[in-house]
Amino acid sequence: MAIVYDTFQRDEAERLLPLLKVDDPQRVVAMHDGDAITAAQFLAHVQHIAAQLPDASAAVNLCEDRYAFMVAFCAIALRGQANLLPPSRAPHAVDEVMAAHPGCHAVGDRSMDPAPHRYLVLPPLTVDATAATQTEWPSIPAMQTVAIGYTSGSTGTPRPNTKSWHSFNASTAGNLRMLQQVVGERFAVVATVPPQHIYGIEMSVLLPLLGDVQVHSGRPFFPSDIASALEQMPEPRVLVTTPVHLRALVESRVHLPKLAAMLSATAPMPAELAAQAEKCFDAPLLEVFGSTETCAFATRRVTIDSQWSLYHGVHLHPQPDGTQIEAPQLDAPVTLADIVTLHDDGRRFELRGRHADLLEIAGKRASLGDLTRRLLAIPGVNDGVVFQLDEADAIGIRRIAALVVAPALSEHAILDALRASIDPVFLPRPLRRVDTLPRNETGKLPRAALLDLLARHTAV
Repeated sequence: MAIVYDTFQRDEAERLLPLLKVDDPQRVVAMHDGDAITAAQFLAHVQHIAAQLPDASAAVNLCEDRYAFMVAFCAIALRGQANLLPPSRAPHAVDEVMAAHPGCHAVGDRSMDPAPHRYLVLPPLTVDATAATQTEWPSIPAMQTVAIGYTSGSTGTPRPNTKSWHSFNASTAGNLRMLQQVVGERFAVVATVPPQHIYGIEMSVLLPLLGDVQVHSGRPFFPSDIASALEQMPEPRVLVTTPVHLRALVESRVHLPKLAAMLSATAPMPAELAAQAEKCFDAPLLEVFGSTETCAFATRRVTIDSQWSLYHGVHLHPQPDGTQIEAPQLDAPVTLADIVTLHDDGRRFELRGRHADLLEIAGKRASLGDLTRRLLAIPGVNDGVVFQLDEADAIGIRRIAALVVAPALSEHAILDALRASIDPVFLPRPLRRVDTLPRNETGKLPRAALLDLLARHTAV
């Protein structure tokens, strides 16, 4: 097995893969500031920025505009550097990542104060009609590290994950195959998720680079802005979003232009919300399952089937503490903490929870995910989460806590409602009402932020 793997590594190290899929230099890859950007114009921007980058092994890509991020992403890769993708653009998160990569620099599309060390602000990316004559299309080594993505920190300290250009090509092939089966060969994407997140890169950066896809450069937040961005894009349209953003869209009752599909990730999609979204926007809601470590490797449409279907070439192997994953985008198997049950000869699976979420107290078992679902099912609860504390009590049991957004309910009323549906040993104590949960840009809840919020409300 080691010999086969070493041979694969040598062969891949010598292979070159195109930086941009180009069947037609006039293929539109993005809509930026009202302008349709062709493949030739995009590459001219990439080469112009690449020439301005300093020598280094890596660069933090802080561009907020999606098109600027794409240009910087490819320029950094073209210079043989890795895109560093911190879990957030907060100064402390950027500083920690830069400290872990001595000599790196940073790139952004707007001024920052304070600015990171060796920070380059991109010049305006204006459209140049002469770029349409571009004939040289660069390639980069398949095994070159093009990105180092950091986990969100929802289960602890953010961890780095290295991505090669071969890995991104393989994962994108699976994502394209999944979407094309639903919406056709060509489509346009509007995304509400940041491009720095691995889900954002997969579905709004790599798709237009490696498929016949065009993307809107913005990251619309408010429902009316999402509708406006979709209106600017041609059919068929795909909205890339999250459960948090989708709930806001449904509750706003906004009218959206015709959609071919909606795509969600970063958190489980409640079946009720999925049904509401499909009814409101008359389009199928697809989910993808994956992680920063693996990229997407499975999909489902929860309004039809709660089970997940694996991408082509993906195999799961249940372990005592999680699930081992083999996939075309992985150089070696990866084990995640998710517990699954396989069906249909391993082609489909049900998610049973995460190993770290499983609780056993006084001989009884539960999961944090199920407890959170029961909390959210209480009428009057707008948002909430149940989690386990790090410290054990006097008898060695780690307590369960909860943070809840429920303006019309008292903490006692919430606990009484929970008492009707869960065993008393799993009642969260403390349970604190808060104005809002500390969700990040993709709707996830970093553990450190939860603990800090709980501490501040407990001290009051």
